[in-house]
Amino acid sequence: MTSSWASGYVADVTYIEGFYSQQSPSRMALACLIGGVSAEITRPDDPVHYLELGCGIGIGALLIAAANPGWQITAIDYNPAHIAIGTSLARAAKLANIRFLEADLTQLAGSALAQTIPMADFVSMHGLWTWVGPEVRAGIVRLLAEKTVAGAMVHVSYNAMPSWQGGLALQRIIYEGGRRAGGRSDRQAEAGLNLVRELQAAEAQYLNESPLARDLIDTTGEMSREYLSHEYMNAFWAPAFHADVAAAMAQAKLDWVAAANPLENFPELMLTAEQRAVMDRYDDPIMRELIKDTCLPRQLRHDVYVRGAQRVGNAARDAAIARLDVAPIISAGELQTALRVPTGMAEMSDALQGMMRAALHGPTTIGDLLASDPGRSNPAELVGVLIGSSQYQVMTQPDYPQPESADRLNRVLGARVRSIAGPSSSGGLACARLGTGFATAPLVQFIAARLLGGETEADAPAWIAALSADILPEKHETVANVVRTAIEQRVPLLRQLGIVPRVS
Repeated sequence: MTSSWASGYVADVTYIEGFYSQQSPSRMALACLIGGVSAEITRPDDPVHYLELGCGIGIGALLIAAANPGWQITAIDYNPAHIAIGTSLARAAKLANIRFLEADLTQLAGSALAQTIPMADFVSMHGLWTWVGPEVRAGIVRLLAEKTVAGAMVHVSYNAMPSWQGGLALQRIIYEGGRRAGGRSDRQAEAGLNLVRELQAAEAQYLNESPLARDLIDTTGEMSREYLSHEYMNAFWAPAFHADVAAAMAQAKLDWVAAANPLENFPELMLTAEQRAVMDRYDDPIMRELIKDTCLPRQLRHDVYVRGAQRVGNAARDAAIARLDVAPIISAGELQTALRVPTGMAEMSDALQGMMRAALHGPTTIGDLLASDPGRSNPAELVGVLIGSSQYQVMTQPDYPQPESADRLNRVLGARVRSIAGPSSSGGLACARLGTGFATAPLVQFIAARLLGGETEADAPAWIAALSADILPEKHETVANVVRTAIEQRVPLLRQLGIVPRVS
């Protein structure tokens, strides 16, 4: 059951830990450039303040703090358990540039506590907007109006309409059925899911006719109960239309710029020719996004807003993008040159495949990649494919040495990994050259911590033994194969990114 002070928000079960690259300042800046808005890639020693609202236990904020020792990070959450965990991790990693605050966002703006928060250059809210009530959303807007500098970039992710319309009945049944079952929120979510499955078996129309509802029911077995509790058991859960979020952000003088997922900004990949013909009748970006959302199965939007967007022409935009450094976050054997997009499979041209392969030897600039194909002149399209395929990431400072703060946090995060069984989490490692986190599985966090502790790949048998402690004996060889694959594919990347030392 939700705590009495939580005002309908799940607070008796802590949220899952996770890192999402869309929260990174470099990803926000990239979205701005693709959207034709001036933006600079910040460096680890720049005087920057990053603010996260609804931070959970703060993994993303911690990674950004550790990777950027010159920045100040403020992470805010309503749940004191989240703040206690985040503070403990920051203390263990001896991070002096991050501050965790327990605060009620309905009352924070204009308070004495708010006066102690520096003006923010970057703000991120992952999932918060559609999980809280109208009073909290109004408080968020007031805080953004009060605490963002001119030119600030704000990332907002939320459950999007109309894609979620097929899941409205699903969530309501889980919530109402679970609430009546009583107990802790994770047990309520389980009871609600059991009710949904019964109704689906009884051929309930709105659970069987909706592809989204069917998909959600099918995938719930793979999800952690902590996540399901927060997704389905909040009293004010409400997916939102982009136009309504944009209108709310406008009250804080924030203009919508672009999607943080780069590929979503290219209609040629997202929409059919017939759909584009309808959308192209409108110049208004809000109307264009509504049409796009009506055509796409976009359940979660990641949007970037700017306070005082400075529009630039195509030439200036292309020149800025051409200067960007990119680096691979996959091994060479994992490269995918065909992307699954809403319009089908997009097979890359031979020239584009060549640039993608060349980028595997990065870091390299977008301009240098384009120079290999004089016939290609669209830097935005190239960087959109590289970053949007989740195979490359913007590198903020290619030669920046990994600071001690990043090593300390990575050792702390890796030391927490005791098993690779159970639902996977969205973890990460601090990387100064990326200026943010390197998204990775707990196993790779474990390996990185061991390498940072002075061990080598020769110690893999001991790693396998440690990770097999809670695994059935007949599965030990599977664990061994997974560990060996991770060493082969991920350790070279960790070295290339400066996360672990190179072998001398």
